[in-house]
Amino acid sequence: MNNQLIYQIALTMIEGVGDVLGRNLLENFGSAEDVFAAKASALEKVQGIGHALSAKIKHPDVLRRAEEELSFIDKNNISCYFMPDKNYPSLLRECGDAPLLIYFKGKCDLNSSKIISIVGTRKPTDYGRSMTEKLIAELAQSLPDLVVVSGLAYGIDITAHRSALKRQLPTVAVLAHGLDRLYPLTHHSIAAEMLEHGGLLTEFPSGTNPDKMNFVRRNRLIAGLSSATVVVESAERGGSLITSGIAFSYNRDVFAFPGRSIDPSSQGCNRIISENQAKLITHASDIIRCMNWEIDAKEVKKPQQAVQTELFLDHGPAPQVLALIRKKGKMHLNQIAAELNIHVKDLMSVLTNLEIDGKISSMPGNTYNIR
Repeated sequence: MNNQLIYQIALTMIEGVGDVLGRNLLENFGSAEDVFAAKASALEKVQGIGHALSAKIKHPDVLRRAEEELSFIDKNNISCYFMPDKNYPSLLRECGDAPLLIYFKGKCDLNSSKIISIVGTRKPTDYGRSMTEKLIAELAQSLPDLVVVSGLAYGIDITAHRSALKRQLPTVAVLAHGLDRLYPLTHHSIAAEMLEHGGLLTEFPSGTNPDKMNFVRRNRLIAGLSSATVVVESAERGGSLITSGIAFSYNRDVFAFPGRSIDPSSQGCNRIISENQAKLITHASDIIRCMNWEIDAKEVKKPQQAVQTELFLDHGPAPQVLALIRKKGKMHLNQIAAELNIHVKDLMSVLTNLEIDGKISSMPGNTYNIR
């Protein structure tokens, strides 16, 4: 059992001790283990730590919960990166509010030289989806070692993840909950594929629900992990603008696609461009030039998909599923399964392949429609 990791996890589980106070404690005592070994009187001398917080640090329940979390981590092959560690993402470490500890499951270099975040509305238009797919296709053509980061949400996020996988780019989803659950559940098949070509990352321990406040905290990780953030499509308000604003505050490059002035779904992008909080882009070449990635950019052949999804359209239940949705319009997952007498688990795989191939679109509430 990794004793150091127990103390590192425990340091993040003390109620009232956030990332800033956690850093202060580490600066004063040298290591997480030394923090817990310190006397209460010594702890209380640290700025921001009084009698109440020192008592919470010394409470045995903190280490007990950390031991339980370590057991979960070991059982599920999860990696933990503590801020002083060399494997902790270097770009994220630069951020003043970066988490002391992050949990990661997958296969991806979080210190890659080229990491970009792609975010946007959860209710994209066809234009937004198309620009996301086009951007990633162009980036993959020139930068086959690029890592794509997003938040696994509906809309632009999941389009970015799917497009990255289609182009054989590793893609990382930053989650607003622990790794013992997944939200939204409808994206579980994509998340499973990402474990082999990217991964899932969070600062939250197991047992943490996807509460509203956690998504704002999640957004700073999306911004902090990347050299640049791209907003594809956004209304006047939205989580993607929070992410771009955080990236801007980190002095990271922010890019946005413009839209027509009369389109509500482009108001946010147009505004941050007009306020000089984002650079206007129309093609991947704009990003490559601004990021000075031209030297590394190569004209390469379009990578062949590991799985040719078109093959699924002529085999198994895929044709029946596609014909049913085309006939009846928007349908719920369970309705499709019942009418075609297909197990839900098998149906999810078919729906995923149809969506990756651009035949159907997934929507909130486990519903699908013809694209």
